[in-house]
Amino acid sequence: MKLIIGNKAYSSWSLRGWLACKQSGLPFEEVVVPMYDADWEKRRAGDEFAPSSGKVPILWDGDVVVWDSLAIVDYLADKVGRATFWPEDDAARAMARSMAAEMHSSFAALRRKHSMNVRQIFPAVAPDEDVRGELLRIMELWAQARARFGGAGHFLFGDFGAADIMFAPVVTRFVTYQLPIARFAAPYMDAVLSHPFMQDWIAGAQEEEWVIEQYEQPVAR
Repeated sequence: MKLIIGNKAYSSWSLRGWLACKQSGLPFEEVVVPMYDADWEKRRAGDEFAPSSGKVPILWDGDVVVWDSLAIVDYLADKVGRATFWPEDDAARAMARSMAAEMHSSFAALRRKHSMNVRQIFPAVAPDEDVRGELLRIMELWAQARARFGGAGHFLFGDFGAADIMFAPVVTRFVTYQLPIARFAAPYMDAVLSHPFMQDWIAGAQEEEWVIEQYEQPVAR
């Protein structure tokens, strides 16, 4: 398999696809394509990017191509077994799928105003009202998952899985922008950030030489 991703410092969707590949345990080649450099548009027009209309991540498995992070999760779950990504309990799995889908489709204000940058910690600034509402919703989702299905584990549904993969970039945003969190969320965030996969990703981001100035600003207004 070959996974094409963007900059590790900035590309939240690439992080999700990459974590899914790592979670699967299957070997894969990692190809990092620097976003917005001089050759970005040329690369996006190439055959390898064609199925995704130039977006990353994109996973090739022989002649099979999968784009979109959540689709990559499901494709890999089909290959290695659903339990690698999703809870075995029906109720827990239903909630995990719903949370992953909501993360996939929602929280536009947070994404727009607080883009991912795992190399920075900016001074704390009170979030805008629309962002604050989304932060409260994320806290609500995390609290429900931990209370109902977290058990003795450190992650949303006990073991690290698809829901944690989908929320991992959000965890980094909370740190980067010092956004307000509920007290219970701190241990969960620590567990995500200290996971070996996340440590590998963050280390890779620190080694990158590319800088995209638009992502180096504290808050987008």
